[in-house]
Order: sequence, then structure tokens, then C-alpha cells
Amino acid sequence: MNEFELIGRYFDRKQKPADVKVGVGDDGAVLVPETDRDQVQVIDTLIAGVHFPVETKPADIGYRVVAVNLSDIAAMGARPRWMTLALTLNDNSEQWLQSFTNGLFEAADEHNVALVGGDTTRAAQVTVTVTITGDVERNAALLRSGANVGDTIYVTGTLGDAAAGLDCLRRHQADAFLVSRFLRPTARIETGRALVGKAHAAIDISDGLAGDLKKLLSASGLGACVEIERLPLSTPLQQRFDAQHQMRFALTGGDDYELCFTAAADTVAAISGITAIGTVTESPQLTFTLGGDVVDIDDSGYRHFA
Repeated sequence: MNEFELIGRYFDRKQKPADVKVGVGDDGAVLVPETDRDQVQVIDTLIAGVHFPVETKPADIGYRVVAVNLSDIAAMGARPRWMTLALTLNDNSEQWLQSFTNGLFEAADEHNVALVGGDTTRAAQVTVTVTITGDVERNAALLRSGANVGDTIYVTGTLGDAAAGLDCLRRHQADAFLVSRFLRPTARIETGRALVGKAHAAIDISDGLAGDLKKLLSASGLGACVEIERLPLSTPLQQRFDAQHQMRFALTGGDDYELCFTAAADTVAAISGITAIGTVTESPQLTFTLGGDVVDIDDSGYRHFA
């Protein structure tokens, strides 16, 4: 197949939603935004051997690249609408492509996201870039910079599962739950939408709770105290790993794509699936305690160019 046959067969879904005038197959997409809402634009790139093991199934690659972008949309309280895809292939076999698109559209369809364009190229290394455009009520986007002294710090879901799942993959050990948490993260779109007008600051946890919370606090010019014993941990994580590994995965492991946000406790009491883990402080330091004792944590998070 040449590039145009590939696009037509695997990525042009023919039926378009009403807000897409022109989608896949032209020089650009023609979209219909809602003029009374702010647009939110996010982008993420996944590279084989860097962001996922080279032997990862193509369906999981397709799902994951959409989910990690949706997580950024969720962190801003936005509604996802359209996406574009830049795909660099080293194998354009029908089996690979069909599996990849199955995973890609499975994740997109969960939140009614339409693929409206993209690009395909060939190289030695599989590289996948997705951009997602979303929208949010005017002046209501959740940012990293709005935390207040005295806010409670919350996280969604459970922490450390994805890093533990990647560890299992690298060791060729089976754990369906933990591995799936790495390969197919859950984008907390509904929670992000529920936080609009309630949360003061938010970020998604991609590089580890410690590092990402530090980014939020830096943007807000504040500090925090986090109680490690309050971190939500899954049963599979606790059953497979000792306490030291649990703490390391949960605090610095990354790839969870859960949300971390700050809010006044009474405003988010009705939102399910969240756990309070600490408090925002005026002092600029980020402090972690365990049983009341301060614990030294490397809060630098993952860095591409460190």
C-alpha cells in the first residue's frame, strides 16, 4: 500500500460528526467550534523503546497514545472533540495497522473524539504523535497555577500501578491488572469536567506524583505537605511488591495519568473516586511525611533531557 491507500483503508471512517465539515483526506480539517467556549490544545508523542517496550501490541500503542492526550484534556477540565495523528511506521502490514487502528479508535470512541487528519511516514522506529483539541466553558479551564493556601490535595484512582506494570513487562512477569494500567491508562475526563468551578489547580500525573505536584506548586508559588500513608494503592500493587517498591512506584514511577488537584474539601465532597493526600502550605517546600516523620523523596520526576 502507498500512503494514500493506507489512509483511506485504515483512518478515513467516512461518517463524520456534525462538527466536522472536512476531515481525513484533504490538506486540512475544517471544523466547527462553539464560539462561546475556550479551546484547549494538547499533544503527546510516544516512541518505541522510550515510552513503551518495542514488543508492545499495536492495539495497545494506539489506545495509549490517545489516552495520554485525553488525560491532559481531563486535567484542564475540558471536553475532547477532535484529534490528528502523525504515525511513523517501520511495518505497514495490514495486521499491524488493523490492530493499531482498533486500539486508537477504541480509546477515541470512549469520549466521542473524531480523527480529522494526520500524516504517515516510514522510519526505523515506530513513533506516534496525537494532538487533541477540546473545549471548556469560557475562562473556566483548570490550570496548574491556582492553588490556595489551605487547599486539600487530591488524586484520582490509585497510584503506582502503571510503573509497577512496566516493571512487570520488563521482567517478563504476568500481572494483567498492573500491565493494563500501563498500556491502557484511564483518562479521567468525567472527573475533570466535574472539577470545573470547584478545583483551584490541577495537573495529570505523567512523570510521577512527586515531580508533577512540584510543578503545580511551583506554578502556584506555594508548597505542600503530603502524607504518604494516605496515598491510594491498589490491591494488586500491594500484593506483588514490598512497601519500599510501593512507595517508589506511587511517588516517582509515573505513567499513571491520574489527576492531582487542589480544592476546598467541602466543594468536592460529592465527587467519587478521589482521595485526599495532603494540604497546600504557604511555605514553598514540598514535604512528604510517613507516620509523622519527614521522608526525603526525589521529586524531580521523569525528564527527557536530564
